[in-house]
Amino acid sequence: MFHTESSRSGTLALVPVREGLWRVTRPNGAVLGHIERRLDPRGDRFAARRLTAAGRMLDIGLFWQRDDAAECFR
Repeated sequence: MFHTESSRSGTLALVPVREGLWRVTRPNGAVLGHIERRLDPRGDRFAARRLTAAGRMLDIGLFWQRDDAAECFR
């Protein structure tokens, strides 16, 4: 499991769901969304998708680094 620290929002966990897909959670287990690795001719990209209160996924952005995608959830 991958953890990333932030002094403002505490710790986020990236929990592997399957190859190339991680669930982003808060320390209390609340699911914030997902990060998905996507193949690109120029290299791997990481798509951040936030889970809305209505239960839908909202595309946030596409990033070159997984850590950059995780920053969207802070």
